[in-house]
Amino acid sequence: MKITTWLTALLLAGAPALAQDLATELAGPDSFAGIEGDEARAAALFGEMAKVITHPRCMNCHPVGASPLQGDLMEPHQPPVVRGVADIGAVGMECTTCHGSENLTYVSGEGSIPGHEPWHIAPASMGWTGLSVAEICVQLKDPARNGDRTLAEIHEHNAEDGLVGWAWEPGDGRTPAPGTQELFGQLTQAWIDAGAHCPT
Repeated sequence: MKITTWLTALLLAGAPALAQDLATELAGPDSFAGIEGDEARAAALFGEMAKVITHPRCMNCHPVGASPLQGDLMEPHQPPVVRGVADIGAVGMECTTCHGSENLTYVSGEGSIPGHEPWHIAPASMGWTGLSVAEICVQLKDPARNGDRTLAEIHEHNAEDGLVGWAWEPGDGRTPAPGTQELFGQLTQAWIDAGAHCPT
């Protein structure tokens, strides 16, 4: 079965409190050390990584379509925007029209406008919404669809990229990605060390 994200599935099932609790949990690489065989261990590690990858903080900016999503329920972006030629929005309505270098809390009401420098949507080749975890894994390793990244560069992106790191400090009104970026980086390296195999 293809689901956009495990957290969204929980929210739509009417279990926001449970989803909030689960969103903070992420096992470390040592939790998978007892799995025999690199292929099985790597698949399990990627399954744990998928808790971050399929979280709305990541999926909203990795849409298959022309527009990003927003919020924990992954709703269409408001105001309506498109990725544009360079994945930074259309001319005259670029991402930075609203998104500054840091999160901006609303003066009245709850919530915030997310911000980071740079702020942009992932290229269409890196769209994940609607894909299974196994399909995302295969895509992530494919240089033709991952920005020509090596496995080492994928690790660097996951472990050190500031825009990825925003997922754990998303501002008021958004659930952070589970765990920490450091732990996500450790899982990524452990997955690579085990052969970077994908779940089936």
